[in-house]
Amino acid sequence: MRSAFPAFLVLLGSIGCAGYVEAQAGATPDAVAWLNKIAAASRQVNYAGTFVYQHGNQTETSRIAHLVNAGGEFERLEILDGPPREILRNNENVTCYLPETKTVVIEKRMARRFPVALPEQVSGISDNYVIRKGRQDRVAGYDCQMIVLEPRDNLRYGHKFCVELKTGLPLRARMYSDRNEMVESFAFTQLVLGSGVSRDMLRSRYARKSQAWRVDKSALEQSEASADTGWVLKNQPAGFNKVTEMRRSIAGRPVSVAHLVYSDGLAAVSVFIEPMPKSPPPAGPTYQGAVNIYVTSHADRMVTVVGETPARTVKQIAESLSFRE
Repeated sequence: MRSAFPAFLVLLGSIGCAGYVEAQAGATPDAVAWLNKIAAASRQVNYAGTFVYQHGNQTETSRIAHLVNAGGEFERLEILDGPPREILRNNENVTCYLPETKTVVIEKRMARRFPVALPEQVSGISDNYVIRKGRQDRVAGYDCQMIVLEPRDNLRYGHKFCVELKTGLPLRARMYSDRNEMVESFAFTQLVLGSGVSRDMLRSRYARKSQAWRVDKSALEQSEASADTGWVLKNQPAGFNKVTEMRRSIAGRPVSVAHLVYSDGLAAVSVFIEPMPKSPPPAGPTYQGAVNIYVTSHADRMVTVVGETPARTVKQIAESLSFRE
C-alpha cells in the first residue's frame, strides 16, 4: 500500500497544529495546562537530536534539527535507516533530497508538525478523551512528565506523552489501541535543547552536489478550493465532526478529487472521492502502522478513507458515505 496512496497519506493530518486548550470537564486544569505547553513546544522550541520511530513491525531512526528565529522556522530531518533521505523546511517551503534517484522534490508543507501535532481546534478534546497527569520519567537524559489521553470509547486511540519539564517538548509519544497494544511510538535517544542548536545543524548534506539532479515540482501543482462536494455521512462516528470540505487538484489525477476531513479534536480522518480508475486498488481495509485505510466504491466513484484511528472508525465512515439527495 505504500505506493497506492502516497498523496493521501501526505494529505492526512494537514488540518493544522498548535492551538489553545481551555479547561473542560473530565480534564484536570494542570493536565490541560501541560497540553497547551505541548501544543506550543513543537513550533517555539529550538531542539536537535536523534529519535526512533516505530509503527507496526517497522523501525526507523532519524536525526532532526529545529530552529526558530526572527526569520521564522527552519528544520532539517535526515533519515538514517534504509535509502538516504534529507528534508529541509524553511517556514512553509519544503525541499526533499533523494540521493538514490538523484531527485529533488519541492513542495509546500502539508504534513503535521513533529514531534506531536495537536490539531488547531482542540477546545472539545476532553469530550472524547480523559486528560490526566501520570508519573514522571526520564528520556534521553531529560526528566519528563507523563500526560495521558484516554479515549472514552473504542473509536479512537489512546495517547501517552512524556514531555520535557521546562519546555513541554515531547521526548516520547506512544499511541495505544483499545486492547492496550502499542501501535505507534517515537522517542528521542539523544537531544540538545535551546542555545545548543545552531544554524550549522541545518546545513544540507546534498544541496551542493544536487545541482544536476532532477527537480520534481509536481506537488506545487496541487490546488484546493473550499466547496460543497455534495457528500454526507449517514452514520457519523460519535465525537467526529467535519472540519474541512474541498475539491483538490492532485498531480497525476486527471480530475479534481473531493476531500472531506473529520476530526474529534485530536485524531483526523480524510475522505477522498474520485472517478473510478481503470485499475483500482483492492476494496476493503489495509493499514500502515497506526494509519488505517479503507477503499470502497459508490456508483462510479472510488472512495478512499484514511485515518490515524482504529479500523472500525475508518470503515464506519467509508460505509456511511452517501451523495446528498
